[in-house]
Amino acid sequence: MKWMQTLSSVLLLGWAVLGFGGCQSGQEESTDDAKEAPKESAAPEGTQDVVAGEPETEPKAQLLPGEARHLSNLRQLTFAGENAEAYFSADGKHIIFQSADGLPCDQIFIVGVDGQGRRQISDGAGKTTCSYFLPDGSGVTYSTTRFADEACPPRPDYRRFGYVWPIYPGFEIVQADPDGSNVRRLTENDAYDAEATLSHDGERIVFTSNRDGDLDIYSMKSDGTDVLRLTETIGNDGGPFYSPDGTKIVFRARHPEGEELEEYLEFAKQNLYRPTSLEIYVMDADGSNKRPVTSNGAANFAPFWHPDGERIIFCSNMHAPDGRDFDLYLIHEDGSGLERITTNETFDGFPMFNREGTMLVFASNRNNRTPRDTNVFVADWVD
Repeated sequence: MKWMQTLSSVLLLGWAVLGFGGCQSGQEESTDDAKEAPKESAAPEGTQDVVAGEPETEPKAQLLPGEARHLSNLRQLTFAGENAEAYFSADGKHIIFQSADGLPCDQIFIVGVDGQGRRQISDGAGKTTCSYFLPDGSGVTYSTTRFADEACPPRPDYRRFGYVWPIYPGFEIVQADPDGSNVRRLTENDAYDAEATLSHDGERIVFTSNRDGDLDIYSMKSDGTDVLRLTETIGNDGGPFYSPDGTKIVFRARHPEGEELEEYLEFAKQNLYRPTSLEIYVMDADGSNKRPVTSNGAANFAPFWHPDGERIIFCSNMHAPDGRDFDLYLIHEDGSGLERITTNETFDGFPMFNREGTMLVFASNRNNRTPRDTNVFVADWVD
């Protein structure tokens, strides 16, 4: 199968930020294959310069041909290292994200949408990932391995296993005050608990866990009680987000069969996952009425709802002949009306709209200093 044969090498180059699509398991050091640089190209005609947010010494990022249909006023907020999974605060004034820039492993940062006031809010212990603002502005949530070990967790043995994602059982979901203080645990077990996001009203959290032996989606109250399992099909279910009205959840999934299922289960015993293709799904908030949104056999991940509650933005390599180019796409919940949003030759991913639908934040390899840099960008959205 084409995607199964090519996706490992695809991810090594295209996914400079590695882990799960949507809210991820974090950035990992890749094998030597990942050090291959993308093709260099001159800036195409008709591109638009970033208008704010970048140091004068940095080359300006640009909107590429075809991107001005939905994007304008592109701003780059980070300029080095691996930065991703950036999400707006409810008021749209700040962005929370994870970064490994100059650090042994990912930590959580907050920055203004103008790129000012960047500050680290996690304490540097363990590895952190999957950060999100509480809707009322009273704090943040993220996952951390600090309770299992304050050192960074070991990376997988890529020489032995090939390209795999680690499913660290030490990840626990926590909440903290806006400045990172007063950290309190919401989960406490020997399983992977991560990829947590909140409903717009802040009443419930949806997250991914393997606490019952498989990667499934769960929900719980914002205080960590009333945990409900929402998916049960064997395979990788994760990266969930509530719809604006809280009645539905979008997520990405892969449900292997045959030999692929046997391999999946064998890797799961070692807290590893070998990525293949992924599809976008929607289900009701109680886990019922699951239905596919995509069915193209590509690597589709990181879905997020448009504020109209009818369309979904996501990342995919569906139009890349060699599978290495990941771009943003918009699609209706019923799978119709597919539109390509970005045309970058390497990686655009982890998109999120602000609540008003006037801005889009995403991570990208465009305008990077080195091939492995992934940075955070904000653009105005044009409907």
